[in-house]
Amino acid sequence: MSKANSELARLPDLLRATWVDPFLEHLTDGRRFSRYTKRNYGQAIARFLLWLSPGEAVATSTIEGKLKRLSSRETRDYILESQRRVDRRTLHNHVSALKAFHRFWAQAHKWETDPWIGTPLPKLPKRLPSCLTEAQANELLAMPERLLANGTLDAFDAARDKLLLEVLYGGGLRVSELVGLRHGAIDLGSGIARIRGKGGKERLAPLGQVAVRALQDFSKRYQHESTPTTPVIASRQGGALSARQVQALLKRYATLAGLPEGVTPHTLRHSYATHLLNNGADLRLVQELLGHASISTTQLYTHLSVARLKAVHAKAHPRA
Repeated sequence: MSKANSELARLPDLLRATWVDPFLEHLTDGRRFSRYTKRNYGQAIARFLLWLSPGEAVATSTIEGKLKRLSSRETRDYILESQRRVDRRTLHNHVSALKAFHRFWAQAHKWETDPWIGTPLPKLPKRLPSCLTEAQANELLAMPERLLANGTLDAFDAARDKLLLEVLYGGGLRVSELVGLRHGAIDLGSGIARIRGKGGKERLAPLGQVAVRALQDFSKRYQHESTPTTPVIASRQGGALSARQVQALLKRYATLAGLPEGVTPHTLRHSYATHLLNNGADLRLVQELLGHASISTTQLYTHLSVARLKAVHAKAHPRA
């Protein structure tokens, strides 16, 4: 049992059924949050509810009363204590979950105050997303075929994993979007995939010629009886891979390619955006391709491009 699940399991069944489960169902049904976000929100709420009853048996009636009387002093105390256990970014995410939880129940019970409003959070460090150079990306994407050639990977895994990497990088997909992708969402003629992203929002993502050829090759050899609901990235048994499996595969290939530690599926998404901008793509176009609601999110990648230009200038210019 994971730590997150063990924390939820420590809550009384009545408390979970009355307070936690309805909110998590609202995230899935009403707001179309992914199961990963739902899991993380559940973890954050469980930690907070357990914090409300330190050193005592967790009683539903006790926690219900504390939730209804929650004060801004308690929310500040919780944030201060949490800073000793989790990093700042995780804390921000947890507080976002708790604010949404409180708003949900405030509307239901017509609570008039929101103790989370104005609660100070530690500032987040400015952190640019990590990305690969184009040469590193090419090295990573070549690994399945190289392993096939030297006999350390079989034909199915090589074809499937080449497709996996090419679609992640070629389309700039999130890992949840990749594992949820079905054949019916792709128009092979145009090479366009219809992607359902965060909050159930749809966007059109060109996958690129290399990814389309990889898809055609894999489908012809291993999915010739596929239907519109067949997963694009599938196991030998035909089921969709999980996000965790994709992450593990990518980690293995990154290690074999000699890339720095910490390469994740999102690293390929960051690399996709940065490489587009480096090669002259318009910022608004990249925003559409990534499915970002705000241009400010996409503007992070312009800083990466500027950093690259400065590094090239410093290395090559005699007056640098």
